[in-house]
Amino acid sequence: MNHRARACQVTMFSIALMGSTILAGVPEVAFAKPKRIPIPVEAPTPAPAATPAPAAGPAPVAPVVVPQAPIQSIVVEGAQRLEPDTVLSYIKMRVGDLYSEAVADQALKDLYATELFTDVQVRNDAGRVVITVKENPVINRIILEGNKHLKEDKINPEIKLAPRQIFTRSKVRADVSRIIELYKRQGRFAATVEPKMVLLDQNRVDIVFEISEGPKSKVRQINILGNHAFSESKLRGEMMTKQTSALRFFKGGTAYDPDKMAYDQQKLRQFYLTNGYADFRVVSAVAELTPDKKDFIITYVVEEGKRYKFGDVKVESQLRDFDGDTLAKNLPMKKGMWYNAKMVEDTIDKLNETAGVFGYAFADARPDYDRDPKNLTMGITFQIAEAPRVYVERIDVNGNTLTQDKVVRREFRLAEGDAFNSLQVKRSTNRIKSLGYFQEKFEVKQTPGSARDRIVLEANVEEKPTGELQLSAGYSSLESFIFQASVQQRNFRGRGQTVGLSGSISRYSKSVEVSFTEPYLFDKNVALGVDIYRRDYNNFNYLNSDRNTIYSQATTGFQVRLGLPLTEYMSLVGRYTLNFDNVSLDQAQFYTNGACDPLLAGRYLCDAEGKRTSSILGASLVYDNLDNRVHPSRGRTASAGVDFAGLGGSVKYVRFRANGAQYWPIGKGFIFSIQGEGGIIKSLKKRYDATGNEIEGVLLTDRFYLGEPQIRGFDIRGVGPRVVRKPLQADSNGAYHLGDVITDKNYWSDDAIGGRFYYMGRAELEIPLGSGAKELGIRPSIFLDAGAVWGVKHPELTSSTLPIPYTIADPVTGQQVPAYTQVNADGTTSTVANAISSVDHTTANTPQIKVQPYQEFFYGDTAKPRVSIGVGFNWNSPFGPFRIDFAKALVHAKGDDTKTFTFNVGTQF
Repeated sequence: MNHRARACQVTMFSIALMGSTILAGVPEVAFAKPKRIPIPVEAPTPAPAATPAPAAGPAPVAPVVVPQAPIQSIVVEGAQRLEPDTVLSYIKMRVGDLYSEAVADQALKDLYATELFTDVQVRNDAGRVVITVKENPVINRIILEGNKHLKEDKINPEIKLAPRQIFTRSKVRADVSRIIELYKRQGRFAATVEPKMVLLDQNRVDIVFEISEGPKSKVRQINILGNHAFSESKLRGEMMTKQTSALRFFKGGTAYDPDKMAYDQQKLRQFYLTNGYADFRVVSAVAELTPDKKDFIITYVVEEGKRYKFGDVKVESQLRDFDGDTLAKNLPMKKGMWYNAKMVEDTIDKLNETAGVFGYAFADARPDYDRDPKNLTMGITFQIAEAPRVYVERIDVNGNTLTQDKVVRREFRLAEGDAFNSLQVKRSTNRIKSLGYFQEKFEVKQTPGSARDRIVLEANVEEKPTGELQLSAGYSSLESFIFQASVQQRNFRGRGQTVGLSGSISRYSKSVEVSFTEPYLFDKNVALGVDIYRRDYNNFNYLNSDRNTIYSQATTGFQVRLGLPLTEYMSLVGRYTLNFDNVSLDQAQFYTNGACDPLLAGRYLCDAEGKRTSSILGASLVYDNLDNRVHPSRGRTASAGVDFAGLGGSVKYVRFRANGAQYWPIGKGFIFSIQGEGGIIKSLKKRYDATGNEIEGVLLTDRFYLGEPQIRGFDIRGVGPRVVRKPLQADSNGAYHLGDVITDKNYWSDDAIGGRFYYMGRAELEIPLGSGAKELGIRPSIFLDAGAVWGVKHPELTSSTLPIPYTIADPVTGQQVPAYTQVNADGTTSTVANAISSVDHTTANTPQIKVQPYQEFFYGDTAKPRVSIGVGFNWNSPFGPFRIDFAKALVHAKGDDTKTFTFNVGTQF
């Protein structure tokens, strides 16, 4: 008797393996592409048994009953990887049992239930039962195709099949379901997965999942039914999920996500409870997929209920130090105000935090509600149960593989044995996070101690890399191309020390600096920092729209800093700086007879030239409670400092500076900030020019300057005192007269000379664009800048109504004489001396002019504020940080240089 599985059997696959023989003289052999066989993933459905129709005619003959014979032996054939005894262990049939059709069918079902076999046959030869099996193939490898938006490292964890496992269709079906579910969570509901197999030799197969990802399903429309107090647009604005529109490219949030839909229901409930609707509920929420599987239509049915007001608000405290009546007077909610569930939650947190400040770490404030549906009031009694005052039993630091324990422990604002204080725990958390050595979501864990009044504080940290190697190249509208390189270790040897080396070079500056900072000198709360640097800077002006270097300043020096904390947020910083400066002018451009010529350079530049030494002693008082020093959103910072130059050296002055900033989060991602600073410098040494006249005591290189980037809307050093040299316009007779200047600014020479006083302020509002723009790192803002620099002595101006020629050495006398251009016989030109030389210059042409007739003007020395407004965009682009500012100068003084557009971009590699 031969039995086969019926409709529930797994189809047996076979393939003819085609061999190829490489023949001599045949240049190319074509191999057949492996055939892929689709794998059915629908669950098999047994075919219903046919019910035979009653036959007409004589009564049916009774069936012949075959006598049941005992099983004498059971033989397994066709098994390759499995032992025959293993196959027999899966069935209930045993030698000596009576053989029957039912027994054979049960054996088939048991073997197919193992999912180890492709085909099974049972045959009975006079008591000798033969079970012939064909084993399922072994998986050789798993292949993914068509997955572009989800990489293999995201899909592979969802696939339970693996190489060297037995292939079963049920496992393939489960893996297909998990992959499709993964794509649904990504908003791709049109995704399909078609599994296929490639038959190999030795009963092996490759499993190929051919994936068609399809488009990302969007939310086409959000309908809200049952709302009366608030419009649909208002309620949609409270949701995370947004409707698709052309303007939502940057804001995002239009992809359908079931988890977001559940979250939006909570957001709706929270919104209504915040506005007094204590009985609000979402009756139903349905998401319907459009026939093309591209979009969803979401419909919410809500029931608003009545609006409640606060009734009597009380506090009942069983803590010894807390008086309920006193606490109730300071609560934010008052009787008659609209009920606000968020205010209740915040009050609970505030009461628990206040109790924690007094050492009650396990205090628990609970609200008891007294709802009055008739008068629509909600009375609340805050119950504060009795709790012991808690002390810190132990502080544990775990997970620090590199950082020494003391680096973490010294940031705790509590010590073992101290009374517990929740504010100090929170401050300790922020201080450890601000180190930048550990994970972003760090929290100090609080666990019960050995007694009810003991608590253990645990700092469970996860180390992250603190070394930084950065190479960058960029373009700046100020300095053209910029190249920078730096290496820094912020946790040197796990001691919390910072060491760094940096350098930069651009068209107008170059620098190199070595720095070291020890935040806890000799394990005391005193910070020490040392910087050694060399900075070369070229100052420039504009002539004919081109930048021209007018003087170079080379500074070599070092600075030593000591910081001493006075309070938790305030510290005193002392510093000593020693600089060696060398200011030089372009001799070919500004020298005559080996000396600086005021007619060429101006007296203010001639006075600045030379070498000097600055020995500066300074101190600053600093306050800082910002929540994040890189991108702050809350808190303030302020500092005031004084520097005294004159402790030796050739430069003597005293300088005062102060600055401050305040940041406020104003809801929904908006951040508003105001910043201000100012300074004054006074010379302690009089200076005189070559003629004995007293001149400005503060050197050109020590003065204050303003412009881009401090005040946007103005060019670099575009605000404040300046000397403008304007060429004169010749009259019809070729003569020049003072006052007759060329009005085209492209021909002017504009030199900023700085001032002794300055102030500036800025108000800025950072605007959120939504999750899409946030992921791209785009942060736009609108701003208003204002400021001024002034207070320099009126410089001695020069003018000339005659051209100033170039001079060369006369070949006979050796004296410097005006130079002419001579046309040679061959048509070339050469420079020769003037008529007093022995050179024959009968063919000489016009003299070479070094400086046209000109007149100098002094502008910008006023405390009148310059004001600009504009918009800016910060973008952390794939090419590096990118900043664009569009600004308009609303108020400016005569002589100021305005500028509308600036940008800065760099790339890191």
